[in-house]
Amino acid sequence: MPTADKSATKALHVKIDLQHTEALLKTGALQSAIFNSANFSSIATDAKGVIQIFNVGAERMLGYAAADVVNRITPADISDPLELIARAEALSAELGTPILPGFEALVFKASRGIEDIYELTYFRKDGSRFPAVVSVTALRDAQGAIIGYLLIGTDNTARKRLEQTFQEKNVELENANQAKDRFLASMSHELRTPLNAIIGFTGTLLMKLPGPLTPDQNSQLRTIQSSGRHLLSLINDLLDLAKIESGKVEVHFEQVSCRGVVAEIAATLRPLAEAKGLAFEVEIPTIDIVVESDRRALSQIIINLTNNAIKFTDKGAVRLQVAERLKNGHASTEIRVVDTGAGIRPEDKAKLFQAFEQLETTSARRHEGTGLGLHLSQKLATLLGGHITFESELGIGSTFTVVLPRKAA
Repeated sequence: MPTADKSATKALHVKIDLQHTEALLKTGALQSAIFNSANFSSIATDAKGVIQIFNVGAERMLGYAAADVVNRITPADISDPLELIARAEALSAELGTPILPGFEALVFKASRGIEDIYELTYFRKDGSRFPAVVSVTALRDAQGAIIGYLLIGTDNTARKRLEQTFQEKNVELENANQAKDRFLASMSHELRTPLNAIIGFTGTLLMKLPGPLTPDQNSQLRTIQSSGRHLLSLINDLLDLAKIESGKVEVHFEQVSCRGVVAEIAATLRPLAEAKGLAFEVEIPTIDIVVESDRRALSQIIINLTNNAIKFTDKGAVRLQVAERLKNGHASTEIRVVDTGAGIRPEDKAKLFQAFEQLETTSARRHEGTGLGLHLSQKLATLLGGHITFESELGIGSTFTVVLPRKAA
C-alpha cells in the first residue's frame, strides 16, 4: 500500500477513535448527570442487598451521606418495617411462596423479571419519614445472573398531601350532603303537612260546606288554593331533585303496560286539557307494548311532559303516542307527547333540560313553574336506561319523546 494511502487510513482511524472517545465521554457525562440528579434517589445494591451506590438525590432526600450507608446497610434498614411486613404478606399471598419481610420483600418481583413500582415510607437520618414511589430493577451480568439491584425513588409527599386535602374536602362535602339530606327529610314533613292542610281546608270552604261564600271570598280562596298547590309542587320538585342528585332514588324494574300507563295519565289530564278548549288524543297500537321499567318513574316522566304540553298550548291539541322503533338493529319503545303550542326558540333549545330554567314564550312569561320538570324527567329517564329527545318549531308546536331501549329476548 502506498505511503500516502497508509497515512490517510491512519488519520481516518484516529478520527474515528477520537469520535468514539468523545461519544463515550458524552455518554458517561450524561450517565453521571442522571445518576447524580438531586430530583430522585438512586440506590444500587449488590446481590445481597448491601448498598453500593447512594447518589446525590438519595443524600438530599434521606439526609445520609453516601459514606454513612455504602457497604453498611440495605434499603430495608431505612424503610418502614411494618410496611415491609405487610408487603411480604401480600406478595406471599399473591405469588404463593413465602417471602421474608426485609430486603427480599423490596426486590422479590424484580428478581423474577416482574416490573415492580410501589409506594413505601422511607426514614430519614433525623428520624422523620416521607412517602416515596420506588421503581426496582434487577441488575444482571452478561450471563444473566443477578449482581445487584437498582432502586429509583421519588418523594411522594406533595401528592400525598394533595390526596389528603382531597379526602378531607370529600369528607366535608359528604358531611354537608348528609346535613342537607337530614334537613330535606325533616322539611319534607314540616312543609308538606301544613300546606296540605291549607289546600284541604281551602277546598272545603270552596265546596261551601261551612256555608255560602261571597264572590270575593270565592275568588280569594281560589287564589289561596292555587298558590298552595304551586308551592307544594315546588317543594316536591326540590325534594325529588335532591333525592336524584344524592343517588337515593331507587327504581324497581317490572313488566309495564304502556297502554295502562297512558290510559291512566289520559284519564287524569284530559279534563285539564279540555278545560282550556284543547283536544286530547291518544294513539296506541292495537297490540299492547310491554316494557321493562319502573312504572312510577315512567308515569312521572309522561305526566311532566304532558302537563308542559297542556300548559304551553293555547289552542289545538295535545296528543300521546306509543310506538315501537327499530334503528340500526336496536329496538326501542317511544312514548311521544305532541302539542300545537308555542314551540321553543332556537336559542333556548340548548338549555331546555337544565335545572331551574324557565323559558319564555313568544310574549312575556306567563306560566308558573319551578324550571325543574324537564330536568327531573331527563334524570329519571336516564335511571330507566333511556333518554328524552325533542323537536320543536316556534309557533307550530313541540314533540317530546321518551325513548326506552327494548332488551333482547
